[in-house]
Amino acid sequence: MPLFRTPSPLRSTPEAADGPADIRLIVTDMDGTLLDDAKQTPRHLWTVLELLRERGVLFCPASGRQYATLAREFRPAARGMVFIAENGAYVVRDGVEISSDPLEPGVAPRIVRTVRDLAASGVNVGAVVCGKRAAYVERADGPFLAEVRKYYVEHQVVTDATAIDDDILKVALFDFGPVARATAPALTDFADTHQVVISGAHWVDVMNRTAHKGAAVRRLQRELGITPAQTMVFGDYLNDLEMLEAADWSYAVANAHPDIAKCARQVCPSNNENGVLRTIARALRLPGVAL
Repeated sequence: MPLFRTPSPLRSTPEAADGPADIRLIVTDMDGTLLDDAKQTPRHLWTVLELLRERGVLFCPASGRQYATLAREFRPAARGMVFIAENGAYVVRDGVEISSDPLEPGVAPRIVRTVRDLAASGVNVGAVVCGKRAAYVERADGPFLAEVRKYYVEHQVVTDATAIDDDILKVALFDFGPVARATAPALTDFADTHQVVISGAHWVDVMNRTAHKGAAVRRLQRELGITPAQTMVFGDYLNDLEMLEAADWSYAVANAHPDIAKCARQVCPSNNENGVLRTIARALRLPGVAL
């Protein structure tokens, strides 16, 4: 199985001719999409979220980050918000699990051993074993932990990451070099049975085939009675592909990976130009929001 699929052809996005668009669910990736390159949330975010809440529109962050990290980022507005964490493997609302798709026992240890072999061969790589309670790492050096802390608030350094007592949702690998050069190809055997998704220039994730952001979005749509025509989605990288296909209102930010730009119906301004909020405000005609 290839590491990523061929994107769908570019399609047009519906436009609201009279009044605001009938949007009930807005899902956005975080890094490279909602957040700017400095990892900062956009100005007016809390104002926009309050306006969406008043209109009954559910705003849903969808990220490779862990749930604890997302909940902290959105603490001022987290009540009632659905968080799609761990690239769709863990979905939580108000601290209550909605769904999860953990790896079978034995898979994570195999990946950890693969990473150990890569490191022994000279690749500057480390594994993050992502559980429901915390993320677990064997590497304890400062540069690696600095990268881990950006996405995993709850993390522990352990002596043996193959012996974790937790439900493991995914294993994320961070390569200080280009992840597609050595680390991603080393996971080819796992791609036959699992998803191997490059989620950034230095990150690659291994999850169940059924665990991705698109599956989480479609489940939310079914449970809430929301259609793809009432769903707006924003993304920038290959792990956003399936969720873009779950929405009629699908946008790639201008800085997106070329394959994501081909998959999305439209391209909006970049993450550094507040593209997500500007697009939401325009489509829903939010009053008094200067972006």
